[in-house]
Amino acid sequence: MTSANQANSQSSSAGPKSVTAFERATQLMPGGVNSPARAFGAVGGTPLFIERADGPYLFDIDGKRYIDYIGSWGPMILGHAHPEVIDAITEAAAKGTSYGAPTEAESRLAEQIIDAVPSIEKVRLVNSGTEATMSALRVARGATGRKKVIKFAGNYHGHVDSLLVAAGSAAATLGAPDSPGVTPGAAEDTLVLSYNDVAGLQNAFAEHGPDIAAVILEPVVGNMGCVVPTMAFLQAARDLTTQHGSILIFDEVMTGFRVAFGGAQERFGITPDMTTLGKIVGGGMPLGAYGGKAEIMNQVLPAGKVFQAGTLSGNPVAVAAGSATLRLLKEQPPYERLEQLADRLANGLDQAAASAGIPHTVAKAGAMLTLFFNGDPVTSWNEADRCDREAFGRYFWGLIGEGIYMPCSQFEALFFSQQHTEAMIDETIAAAENVLKSL
Repeated sequence: MTSANQANSQSSSAGPKSVTAFERATQLMPGGVNSPARAFGAVGGTPLFIERADGPYLFDIDGKRYIDYIGSWGPMILGHAHPEVIDAITEAAAKGTSYGAPTEAESRLAEQIIDAVPSIEKVRLVNSGTEATMSALRVARGATGRKKVIKFAGNYHGHVDSLLVAAGSAAATLGAPDSPGVTPGAAEDTLVLSYNDVAGLQNAFAEHGPDIAAVILEPVVGNMGCVVPTMAFLQAARDLTTQHGSILIFDEVMTGFRVAFGGAQERFGITPDMTTLGKIVGGGMPLGAYGGKAEIMNQVLPAGKVFQAGTLSGNPVAVAAGSATLRLLKEQPPYERLEQLADRLANGLDQAAASAGIPHTVAKAGAMLTLFFNGDPVTSWNEADRCDREAFGRYFWGLIGEGIYMPCSQFEALFFSQQHTEAMIDETIAAAENVLKSL
């Protein structure tokens, strides 16, 4: 391994093959990527191009190996290329990659989801987390006959027009578009509140209660770093939506099957009306799902009148990967061990930053956590936004030089798998100590 100083001076760009690959990609794709999270915009430099992955490791096209803490942004809880998941994918693909007709495999996966997730009585399979949240909101509006939706600043629910709105404050504000191409009309029925702010939520319902179709939230936030909810906040969301006849939606695209087998709703004991899923539910393949109470889900066409469709929804190859993953998680639950590893990593990073004299805080929930470069506890976007982004960028590239691949943004939670070991966690902590001392 290189020293931290060497890492910071030499590895703030990728290897030569990745540089060449990125130059080519920028001529072919906007920004050279197919999703902006991969572009290293928050840390500078050239993104690493990956050749393959195995267990807890990524291997780039320049031949370097990294301990992986992104896990494809969450799905790879079993580790990369798990043999039983690969076998399931191979067997399904050999029979054909898509039929455009029902399969029994779809029903098996639906049964697994319903068995695992407390809020889901019926479920619809889709192709992504974004599609799941988009569809859930439409169903909520259709079921209630109302227009307005509450979301929380710093919670990301996919690139849905009505949810790409500017961050608000504790007071409910009508959403303003946060992206070119999103019209004021698409966002005007979205109320943006501050996460963990019970009073703000109460005030929003006091003012807009009869018009609020749904409240959607990440029950553990992963998209402004790992931000843990207070029980008072989750309970207020549950009580207020029940009181006012609104639908409570938990976006468990990240937390589903990760912070517990039944997701954050199992972990915290708060049951929403609807749940959106992605990532782990597809075993690393493009698959999402949304579900909830039968009376709500029966509003969806063809049982009801709310339209939602998808040519590749329930794709047999993706379903096979997801079904195998959920089976393995149920047969051999990794959650107790993942918690132990998370505690070890969180404590180690905390001590490393403290020893280096760096203002920081560490937040975690299950096998997702964040080292925030902010000395104050991060409970909402207001605190997250005050993190030292430049220090994080140096930290990221320093760890790359040490063979550790962390998320390339201060505002993304890290993930790890059951294939990570105590020795890997300790190696990561030692690397972080070296890097943090040099910042």
